[in-house]
Amino acid sequence: MAVPKRVLIVDDEPRFAALVERVATEMGFDVEVTNHGREFQSAYQRRVPDIAIIDMVMPDVDGNELVLWLVEQGYSADVIIITGYHPDYAVNARLLAEFKGLRSVATLSKPISVARLRQAMLAASEDNADGAGGSGDRRDG
Repeated sequence: MAVPKRVLIVDDEPRFAALVERVATEMGFDVEVTNHGREFQSAYQRRVPDIAIIDMVMPDVDGNELVLWLVEQGYSADVIIITGYHPDYAVNARLLAEFKGLRSVATLSKPISVARLRQAMLAASEDNADGAGGSGDRRDG
């Protein structure tokens, strides 16, 4: 039996993070939720995820800082960037991530339907199916 893909979520809105966790768990992912950027970094260092789901605007470390940090760590798997603010925040973060070398970055804007969230996670999971990670280039709305 295959080992479940690991999803690491960071969102400072506990209710939204719980929704993402529930959807990912129902899809068979091994999920860890963090509510702050520093928690995300600690969780990442314990075990590198197959998919990182990052909220853009948070109080301690924002999404752009985490994207740059992931690049410094040599992360090569999938990233899903989420924002509840103007969609340009997520698009700019995706462009930064791609410019810095992350190749598989999707963006989503809140509110997000469960179907759209599932679709993004499924696409990320399929990108990682061969274990290589980071093989796609998606621009989602």
